[in-house]
Amino acid sequence: MSYLQANDVAKRFNGTSALAGVDLAVEQGESLALLGPSGCGKTTLLRILAGLEVPDRGDITLEGRTLTGPARFVAPEQRRIGMVFQDWALFPHMTVARNVAFGLGRAGDSGRVSETLDLVGLSHLADRYPDELSGGEAQRVAVARALAPRPRVLLFDEPFSNLDAGLRTRIRADVAALMREMRMTSIFVTHDQEESFVVGDRVAVMSEGRIMQVGRPADVYQNPASAWVATFVGEANVLSGMATNGHVSTAVGEVPLAGTLRGPCEVVIRPEYLVVGRGDQGVVSAVEFYGHDTTYQLALNGTKLVARVIAAPDFAPGDRVSVSYAGPGAAAFASASH
Repeated sequence: MSYLQANDVAKRFNGTSALAGVDLAVEQGESLALLGPSGCGKTTLLRILAGLEVPDRGDITLEGRTLTGPARFVAPEQRRIGMVFQDWALFPHMTVARNVAFGLGRAGDSGRVSETLDLVGLSHLADRYPDELSGGEAQRVAVARALAPRPRVLLFDEPFSNLDAGLRTRIRADVAALMREMRMTSIFVTHDQEESFVVGDRVAVMSEGRIMQVGRPADVYQNPASAWVATFVGEANVLSGMATNGHVSTAVGEVPLAGTLRGPCEVVIRPEYLVVGRGDQGVVSAVEFYGHDTTYQLALNGTKLVARVIAAPDFAPGDRVSVSYAGPGAAAFASASH
């Protein structure tokens, strides 16, 4: 049995299914990213793990002990599961130190507060109030408050969404590093693929109340379980073709396959594996230069593609180009009509 486990968890709200029999296992010391679009059930699952919602069926266990089940329900405050909310929920009338102490209840002491603030690098701000903090500092106070009671598991509900882009990139890396340094078992809910890859040792992709795939970030990206997962966890060109003898014929030529599929299929081609050169195969419809790379929007005989190169632009809109595939065996799925 895994350290934290959800078995066949289902939940409906007003007749609408939020979770449809979810199974999830998290190992001790692991950071898991729960990735999915808005409304897919991520936060509902997190709240059920924390004991803030009761499922219609299923059970939750931690270290082999049942927290939620048909005949048992452990109150949230007795689960030793901490939670960092999306809006951080700091008390504006309390100092940083008092906000952190609040997480300890009556057992709070200044030594534990100081120790926890040291962990997140905020000891020098102990006497400030939330409105005197930057967004990143407030976010770390929320983490400190959740860490103070020394939980077994820490849950994060989109904790970086209120930060601007530059700060979000830095803070999420800091928090992910802290969780790994502490060997804290943690779950991060996010709808951002890039964020999930940064914070998660593994990623669980959700859609419509179900877990679609669980795996290490590189495995989910390179070997998606479906075309939908492929497009959700990163940019992808999904092309129709005919698979034979380990290859599939597509608009960009022959593409090697990762599996043994045969017949009509849809093949997933990541933009970074497309090579754009001078030629007459298609036309550049748009160019986006990001400094570290360039993205081309391409049109090939009615097929629209995205290609990415680690270089400054060599082509402009309207230029005629050739396009070919230069990458590993690609994931492919039988066409729906096949």
